[in-house]
Parts: sequence; C-alpha cells; structure tokens
Amino acid sequence: MIHKYTQTGLNIVLDVNSGAVHVLDRLAYRILDFLRPPLGRQPPASLKTALEKEYPAADIAEAYAELYTLFEEGQLFAEDAYDSLADKLGPSPVKALCLNISHDCNLRCAYCFAGKGVYSGGRALMSEETGKKAIDYLISHSGGRKSLEVDFFGGEPLLNFDVIRAVVAYAKERGKETGKYFRFTVTTNGLLLDDEKTEYLNCEMNNIVLSLDGRRDVNDRVRVHADGTGCYDDIVPKFQKLVAGRKGEYYLRGTFTGYNKDFAEDVLALYALGFDQISVEPVVADPSRPYALRGEDLPDIFAEYERMAGILLKERKSGGGLNFFHFMIDLAQGPCAIKRLRGCGCGNEYLAVTPEGDVYPCHQFTGQEAWKMGSIYGGTLDINKKAYFARCTVYQKPDCRECWAKFYCSGGCGANNYIYEGDVCKAHTLSCEMEKKRLECAIAIKAAQMIKEDAT
Repeated sequence: MIHKYTQTGLNIVLDVNSGAVHVLDRLAYRILDFLRPPLGRQPPASLKTALEKEYPAADIAEAYAELYTLFEEGQLFAEDAYDSLADKLGPSPVKALCLNISHDCNLRCAYCFAGKGVYSGGRALMSEETGKKAIDYLISHSGGRKSLEVDFFGGEPLLNFDVIRAVVAYAKERGKETGKYFRFTVTTNGLLLDDEKTEYLNCEMNNIVLSLDGRRDVNDRVRVHADGTGCYDDIVPKFQKLVAGRKGEYYLRGTFTGYNKDFAEDVLALYALGFDQISVEPVVADPSRPYALRGEDLPDIFAEYERMAGILLKERKSGGGLNFFHFMIDLAQGPCAIKRLRGCGCGNEYLAVTPEGDVYPCHQFTGQEAWKMGSIYGGTLDINKKAYFARCTVYQKPDCRECWAKFYCSGGCGANNYIYEGDVCKAHTLSCEMEKKRLECAIAIKAAQMIKEDAT
C-alpha cells in the first residue's frame, strides 16, 4: 500500500507498511500510477505505451529501475508485517492513570465534553484518600513496568490543589518502596495560578498543559467565566509567568471551532505572546451545535493546515522555535509497533479514575455505566473490558484496514468513535479526514527539511 500526493511543490510517496517516505521527480511519480505489486525487473508494457509520447524510453527505463530497487529493498509496496502481530496482542500492564481530581470547574467552556463546568455525575473533588488509593491501584496493576504516569485532570485540577500535592508526595514515597518512577502531568485553565502554585507545578510536573484558544476574541467567545465574561486577560499573564520560569515540558492547548477556521492566526497570536509549544485541535461536537465543525468545513480546514505548514517551514528556515503539536512526527524513530496498532492504550494501558474511585477506560467515558471497569476500592478491574480494548487495533476497525494513515493515527480516539459513531471500533469520519490532512502536512514538512539538509 502506498499513498501519493503533492504538497509544498514536492511529489511525496509514503510506503504505508515500511513507513518509508520518498520524494520523486514527476516521471517516477507518474509511473507509480501504472504499477501494482509485485514488480517485475522490467517495466510493464502498459507503462511504456502510456508514457512514451511524453518521455524518452531511456528515461522511463531509468526511473522504473530506481523504483524497482526501492521495491527490492522493502521500501516500496512493502508487505504488511503488522497484521500477524495484531492477532497476538493481549492485555498489557497499566502504565498510566488519568486522575479526575476535580469534577468541577471555574469556567463554562461551550464545547467542553464534561458539560457546563461539571461532569454528568455532579460536582465533586477527589479526596486525598482516594488519590492515594489510586496510586496504589496503579502500582498493583502495573506489572513489571518501572515508569508510570499520572495525569491530573478535571474540570479544573487546581480547585483541588492540596490533594494534588498530597498525591504527588505519596506517589514518590511509594515509588521508592516499589522501584517505580512516576511522571506527572497537569492540565489547567490557569485561573487559580499564583506564585506558590506556579513554582510547585514547575518543580513537580514533568509536563503541563495550558488551556487557551488563541486570540482574545476567539478565546472569550467560548471560554468564559460562570457569569459569561471572557477569561483571556485573567489567564495570559499567569501562563506567561509560568512558561518564563519553566525548564520542563509544556504546551499550550487550544481548540478551534466553526467560529475560527482561520486557526493559524491563533497559533501566530499565541506565539507572539511568547508561547512556542502549541497545540490547536479541532472541536469534536454534535453537528447541531453552532460552533461544531462539519463536512462542508473540510476544504477550509485543509487549506488552513497547508497554510500552517507553510508558516512552520518559514519559521524554521529563519531559526525560530515554534512547534505545532499536530505536525510533530518522527519518521525514523516513531512509535513502537504496538502503539501504532492500538494508539493511546485507552482501557488497557491507560485508565481514568473518578473522584469516587470508579475506573473507566478514559476521562471521556466517565459516568457511562456500561463502560465502568472497576473501582480502586477493592482493586477490581474488568479483565473482559480490558481485553476488548487490547484487541481494538486498526485491524479490528473496518474503515482503518485499508487506510494509508492507520499506523499514524492508530484508528483515532476510541471515545470519539463511540460517542459520535456508536462503536469504539468505527472511525469518526470527520476526525479521520482532518487527521489525514495533518499527517500529509507533517510528512511534507519533514520531506522539505530533509531535502534542505541533503542540499547542505
């Protein structure tokens, strides 16, 4: 399987199964339209007939020979080595917990999956006891894994700051006792940041996700206080201070909606504020919502992704440090085979815990009783549900099996698939189309950079 497209003036070919990326001249690019594996040593007669009026026979033969060499080396029309592996995959030890430390929020963002500042089960804060038991639960289900992850999530986690501190301290203590190492992440809207919290988060959190949508008018249209007023001016100075003093990882995470399909402007606005690690992601919402993205928006969104790719290339050429999360891709040392097949590990390696101690596949399944997987009180974990998610690879998703992007998106978000398509293993079409365009842009950026490096 191959995927070929033209972008940034380059003829790009991705060999899906090997992961090899080729930049071809026009003749070689056109020849691929006439080829089907397995390739023979000599070009097919149909190829000569189709192109002989446009290109000399010697050029056709030379271009075909180069493509045939790639085929022999396993970099073109490579066979699928993952299918047999997928059949052997089983449940894995748990490596990460999303602690819904706060089912409450001091904002009322229009698009929030948790509703108007609160999850469906009502407002609640996780107790210190539950947080500590969650750490014990993670350790007990982590098997031989040494490196574990804890994400503090909400609502707004800083509404429960004292419990965050207590859980981090406890995890470190238990880590020393059990030979485990913990990485911590927090996602915050920033409203409650002060000097104490900023210093603590910069010291203890391996990664911090800062929520802000971009330009003031864009942000304040959907990210509002309980009284309906915008939060931009309250948050930006606090985020700037945190980032200025930060030595660890962070990224600014925004959401673009039908209101701001020109989201590259938001990336540039955030960059101008001093933030260089930026993720602006498409809203996933019921199409009836006024801010929702719909199929008819895709041409505008695709054009904006291409524009964003051009901005990044220009920025990197000038030595700038802007990173756009969705265009970060490693073509040489990318995700391992298992991650390519089943993605984030939702319901298998990754679980979410509610303030009450209930366990779900991830934070977006929270409150849906059919997907409850157990409780940290008693240490229960539904092994049948865990096995289901472990088997939910791209080969169990009919729309994904023949998709060129399957080893990069791993079948998309299982929660979004379920919420909007009714099936964890049925890809959410709109999300898929945007993901494929992002991947095309990311590969094109890498290809352009490699050409530049080769030239120097």
